[in-house]
Amino acid sequence: MAAMQHLRIAGAHAGFTSLIVRRLATIVPNVSQVDNSSNFLNNVPHRKHPGILHLKCLKLPPELVQAVSFWVAQSLIRDLEKKSESFSNYLWSRKRPVELKDLNRKAQLLEQKLRKDAEVLVQQKDRSLDERDEKLKQKVLTALRKITYHWEELKYTEELSFLYMVTRMDANFAAVSRAFQEIRKRVPDFQPKTLLDFGSGTGAVSWAAHSIWGESLKEYMNVDCSVPMLDLAEKLMRGISETQELCFPGVYFRQFAPVGPKMTFDLTVSAFSLNDLPTYAQRMATVTNLWKKTNNFLVLVENGTKEGHQMLMEARDVVLKEADKVKEAAHVFAPCPHHLPCPRLLRDNPLPCNFLQQYETLPLSWNPPQKTERFFFLILARGSGESMEPWPRITQPVLCRKRHVHVHLCCADGTLQHAIVTSKKHSRDLYRCVRNSNCGDRLPISTPETKSILEDKSILEDQLNDSQKVNTAPCQDQN
Repeated sequence: MAAMQHLRIAGAHAGFTSLIVRRLATIVPNVSQVDNSSNFLNNVPHRKHPGILHLKCLKLPPELVQAVSFWVAQSLIRDLEKKSESFSNYLWSRKRPVELKDLNRKAQLLEQKLRKDAEVLVQQKDRSLDERDEKLKQKVLTALRKITYHWEELKYTEELSFLYMVTRMDANFAAVSRAFQEIRKRVPDFQPKTLLDFGSGTGAVSWAAHSIWGESLKEYMNVDCSVPMLDLAEKLMRGISETQELCFPGVYFRQFAPVGPKMTFDLTVSAFSLNDLPTYAQRMATVTNLWKKTNNFLVLVENGTKEGHQMLMEARDVVLKEADKVKEAAHVFAPCPHHLPCPRLLRDNPLPCNFLQQYETLPLSWNPPQKTERFFFLILARGSGESMEPWPRITQPVLCRKRHVHVHLCCADGTLQHAIVTSKKHSRDLYRCVRNSNCGDRLPISTPETKSILEDKSILEDQLNDSQKVNTAPCQDQN
């Protein structure tokens, strides 16, 4: 009763109608069954329930930290701090190249809009038809330049490669490690022997994979079109001297991906590389080729922006359609619990799906001790995925309140749900599992076959207002 009164007060403060308040009280009314068929809570604390996937603050390998620190000290690049900050902002705001068909559509709409004004101008000044068309063409081109994103190819020279290392090496390691954690936690028996990293850059993927599967991995194939970037990655792998042996064996650096149908890898990765390809066709052809070279898992990681989210959703659809075309079994391993269109992209105002990972930064003078990387990842796997538990994914920070918890879920039926979980209405196990979960974790619950209620924009706004008042760290269980 007290919880309902609190919701009414909050709803009135945010301008909610009584309808929205009633919907908040009845969202997911039957989610009360913890999926404990495997007796997973037997002597296991709720803070370690099987859906927990988030990682604590990550530390970079000490060999990598030592190598980066040494080569930064030897660098002659001036204003490294200022250039690093500017480059970081550029990479975060970078968008996909505009497709020619989209550009033509914009031009047609602009032409239709400007033609009316041009006809009035011709009548007033009695200009010729050719002169009118030329003026109209110039206006359309000028307007297109102002409203169109100008994508430019990044050519990683020796200096730009070094700048990328000090700007993104630690963040890339953190994001990829979180994606790999999904596989390690859910498939502990998976022991890959070979790794292909497309667009390997400074080699962060190899370092992250070695920190997790170093005992089983025998081959790390790093592929990047930039020779200076490959040279830098190899230099970091050798430590503080270019004549030393590599920090771990089996690492190879190539400008071109290996060809041939027999050249396949247990684990295939592309991290923060798809946006360097100039067209949608090239991006999807690259993803398709990477999938063909995948024996088990294909891992894709991009920025946690709308652009990064949409690129990976495009890749997901292409791989699933390609697998269906050739009658191969494929499924989305993470983060989506379904193969349906992303419900966040179906909204009038699409919101990106992203995750957070805290990490210790490189020991550079301008870096704070810790940062948080916002990213989105996609893991596609061979097989039908029928043995996977259809547990929903937590899509936003869990909000703990007195005797109840707010949690937003992406469910197996392709919908977003806002659940208010209490110990009395649901179960003690579920309540404590939710309190100890965080964004990106999975909830070990059986979703009822009831009509789903989509997230309202008003609910999201209320959640954002509330998140400013509470700590977004994982909730601590209260005894």
